[in-house]
Amino acid sequence: MFKQFNKRVPQAGAQKGKGISRRIAMTVALAAPICAGAACAAQASDEVVAGLIKRAEEQAKLFNAGEMQRWYENVRLGENFTLMQPFGGPASHGFDASPERLAALAANFRNGDARLEVAATYASNDIVVLAYIERQHGEVHGLPNQDWSLRVTQVFMRDGQEWRLVHRHADPLVHQLSLDQTATLARGK
Repeated sequence: MFKQFNKRVPQAGAQKGKGISRRIAMTVALAAPICAGAACAAQASDEVVAGLIKRAEEQAKLFNAGEMQRWYENVRLGENFTLMQPFGGPASHGFDASPERLAALAANFRNGDARLEVAATYASNDIVVLAYIERQHGEVHGLPNQDWSLRVTQVFMRDGQEWRLVHRHADPLVHQLSLDQTATLARGK
């Protein structure tokens, strides 16, 4: 089935990382039927997973620096890419890579940088899941340079010899919230 490469990274506070690991385990369990039988006999190698981690970190750096053309060339999106962006709202499907859209994105992200803290990775023959924290900062939508760290899950699918990003979920909930704060967010306020 899936090969777990990295176990959850211990965090300060005994309960902080358990929710992430449970959600990833559920994702893997739901995806397991895709990878049944002999089709999963060969699993993505450690080198493939390491390469995807390096690529994800480079993508985050390019995006936060506003280098959108280079980001798009590096990201290699799948045909049916879905995005659950950190600003909330419904998932988007596909990606508009027109010069106008890339220019608009570039205008809103400047002078940033990023590094990844990997929490867990899972791999099968055709799917790799990365769960990590993007520790990043930058000037976003005209705001001063600040911390924009995100919790991220990215799913890559093999397309011939290439690995394509088919799903990204990112949220800014890196810092633990109280029940009241979480309830307020859930109500959309």
